[in-house]
Amino acid sequence: MKNKLISFCNSINIDHVGIAAAEPFYDFEEIWKKQIARGYITGFEEKDFEKRIYPKLTLEDAKSIIVCLFPYYIGKKEDANLSKYTYSLDYHNIAKAKLEEIAAFLKENIEGFNYKAFVDTGPFSDRYLAYKAGVGFFGINNHIITDKYGSYVFIGYIINNYAFEADKPQDRTCYQCFNCVRKCPGQCILGDFTINPLMCRSYITQKKRDLTEEDIEILKKHELIWGCDVCQDVCPHNRNIQETPIKEFRENLKHRLEYDEIKDISNKEFIRRYKDRAFSWRGRPVLVRNHELLDINDEDKENT
Repeated sequence: MKNKLISFCNSINIDHVGIAAAEPFYDFEEIWKKQIARGYITGFEEKDFEKRIYPKLTLEDAKSIIVCLFPYYIGKKEDANLSKYTYSLDYHNIAKAKLEEIAAFLKENIEGFNYKAFVDTGPFSDRYLAYKAGVGFFGINNHIITDKYGSYVFIGYIINNYAFEADKPQDRTCYQCFNCVRKCPGQCILGDFTINPLMCRSYITQKKRDLTEEDIEILKKHELIWGCDVCQDVCPHNRNIQETPIKEFRENLKHRLEYDEIKDISNKEFIRRYKDRAFSWRGRPVLVRNHELLDINDEDKENT
């Protein structure tokens, strides 16, 4: 059945698929405890500590977790002011639809198949699951890296009640060149395969509350009004990678959002135009604020 699963995934252009056992994640538990102790949490994570460790709290009859990677790289856009992961329509919807397609196939082939599918919204650490399932290896910047697509991959998973044979993690890491550590605008990459997400520029661009002076200084170190691609752009594992074969990530592209377009429209109109984009979930005011702070930065550059 595992071979059939892999073959079906390949048929819909998913060529990185692996299995993690639905057993308690005790090694992740230690990592997560340390992050909490250091205060390195954003509030976006699952708040129930136990649910992050014990799969059966999410699906009572869980026996395995299918982990899939969804590459999204389509090349560099020189005038972009949005992160690469937002160019297409919302990846949550695209990847979730693929997972549901896989689940439908399994329901047809496995009697009593029970599952739950998640893309970025589940209780577990997506990157940890990808590592456990052997579909990628960790970089110093805490990204999951692949040989074929670098780190430009989304992660989705299907926790289910079928005992697929588990895969083994890859016994390797990134080159540890520390380019990402040196170049990170917020110096959030700690050099031990963990980060302080509160200092991550991508996180700062998504903060809804008022930014601190330190936040603003970090924001001004790059031109993107949403997200931050620096640690991936400088990573040698992302050189000469293949572009995504998934057509949904190559269509309906938008890599730039102009200030003049969004500054005076209503929030309702903004939602109408961009509700199906990953950069829109925090709303128009956050993007306007970021645009204005970066425009001020541009003026400062011109005056110096």
